[in-house]
Amino acid sequence: MAGTALGIAAWGLITGVAMGKSGLPPALMVMMSLLVFAGSAQLAVLPLMAAGAPLWVVWATALCVNLRFMIFSAQWRPYVMGRPLGERLCLAYFAADLNFVMFLRRFPEPRPEPAQLPYYWGGAAANWFAWQIPSISGIFLADAVPVHWGFGFAGTLALVGVAASLLHGRATGLAGAVAGCAAVAAYGLPFKLNIVVAIAAAVAIGLLIDHHTRESPAMDDRT
Repeated sequence: MAGTALGIAAWGLITGVAMGKSGLPPALMVMMSLLVFAGSAQLAVLPLMAAGAPLWVVWATALCVNLRFMIFSAQWRPYVMGRPLGERLCLAYFAADLNFVMFLRRFPEPRPEPAQLPYYWGGAAANWFAWQIPSISGIFLADAVPVHWGFGFAGTLALVGVAASLLHGRATGLAGAVAGCAAVAAYGLPFKLNIVVAIAAAVAIGLLIDHHTRESPAMDDRT
């Protein structure tokens, strides 16, 4: 997780600064950082909360932004379905985008293995602290951290670098390119739904490539 910690910390800091400048009570902001634990959703709902939007609008916005975790959970299901419900809920709280990518890269076969749980908790713990410490620091140091320093852009660049390093081979490269194009094309959608569109496009192209790869040897055998 050392390669991802910089991007996570920068993103957490700018999220904390944004919360600190929102005018919400400090206790509420700390609670949001600890309980919500989702940077994109937090940034999406902050303006709504500050403006006094109805609670259902806040919840609907956060739900739309976090729809990608439905896709993640479907991919994780074969690995954890044998575990108790309470343990699965705990695993779900600590789940994060890059943890998901690295876990599937380490364990590509969808079957339980003894090493999976320690690997997951190691990455999840590193990711949680890399997020929470800068995020809570940003809440209380909001007035001392000028927005024009551009931590948000720095965090985005760091995460893009980490994501690019995880692309290997033509299949993942094509899926990444499709996801990027889909995210830009759907940028105008409300509630940051372009994130969900990008993930769905990447999953679709990945499934198509996997289906084609499995059919190709069969075609060769028949030939």
